[in-house]
Amino acid sequence: MTQPITQQRKAVSLISGGLDSMLATQAMLDQGIHVEGINFYTGFCVEGHTHAIRKKDKAKPKRNNALWVAEQLGIKLHIIDIIDEYKDVVINPKHGYGSNMNPCLDCKCFMVRKAHEWIEAHGFDFIITGEVVGQRPMSQRRDTMPVIQRESGAEDRLLRPLCAKILPATLPEREGWVDREKLFDFNGRGRKPQIALAKKMGISDFAQPSGGCCFLTDAAYSSKLADLWSARGERRYELDDIMLLKVGRHLRPRAHFKIIVGREEGENRFLEGYRKQFTHMYTISHPGPLVLLDGEANDDDLQLAAQLAARFSQGKGADTVRVELHEKGAAKRELDVVPLTNEEIPLEWYL
Repeated sequence: MTQPITQQRKAVSLISGGLDSMLATQAMLDQGIHVEGINFYTGFCVEGHTHAIRKKDKAKPKRNNALWVAEQLGIKLHIIDIIDEYKDVVINPKHGYGSNMNPCLDCKCFMVRKAHEWIEAHGFDFIITGEVVGQRPMSQRRDTMPVIQRESGAEDRLLRPLCAKILPATLPEREGWVDREKLFDFNGRGRKPQIALAKKMGISDFAQPSGGCCFLTDAAYSSKLADLWSARGERRYELDDIMLLKVGRHLRPRAHFKIIVGREEGENRFLEGYRKQFTHMYTISHPGPLVLLDGEANDDDLQLAAQLAARFSQGKGADTVRVELHEKGAAKRELDVVPLTNEEIPLEWYL
């Protein structure tokens, strides 16, 4: 007697580029599920940007880890730009921020909601994430897991393979699309179970966990974003704003302007692309960085900015340093300035 053909179920996996989403996806592939990946680009992603610019990151792989994970798993990856839609998550998080400017719970609800919209539009059956109960203090707690299911609209079409056995059974488990007994019961912040599972699955190369893949979890970056909003008197940003916050040394010597100083050749090259948008300056008597000035500056401000540019040049010990100044809408001019000393730069100027 001919057996009925069983329909292959299809799932979309939220691929961050880290180990957890890699393991969760492989677990579903091992159960015969057709899996495709989805990665949402917010503009705040860490990878592939500063790593490619700064010498201190030269040992890190110059790769987009989400794409790399998809390639290792042999699945298709959909990268979706959500920069504009994501602004409301960052600016007005319903559930507030974490220890920095990270709206992690709102972020997870938003991304799962977008994934749910995607599976509805593409005829997929359920959603996979690499979440583990207790791993993140804001978004991955036992009490927040149901919040994500509810507010995203995904409800029990959201499966978390790495901790599914300590959560209520979801639709894919109840319907027999996946075998619950082959799922896992990981919990807490420890990584040993994931590392052991990776070894068992034959996964030896993966991105090391280090507080997530988002700059909003970084205290220094969050401080610069808060300063940007304070200086503008409103909570708004564009992509160029958040990209510039990732690069350079930022100082605000006066409330109405700040400077961005390239720290090395790679950053100077990156900042070159923004010269026409800002008043900017170089030291020409000595090698030194490109300095962008963000804000409205009078002659006294420009003099101070030039002295700071001189301080961060190789002429910092010289009696004077010549600075070439390019003001927006004006002809370039040169200033001879005395470099500021470290003692003359208050710590509170550094953002």
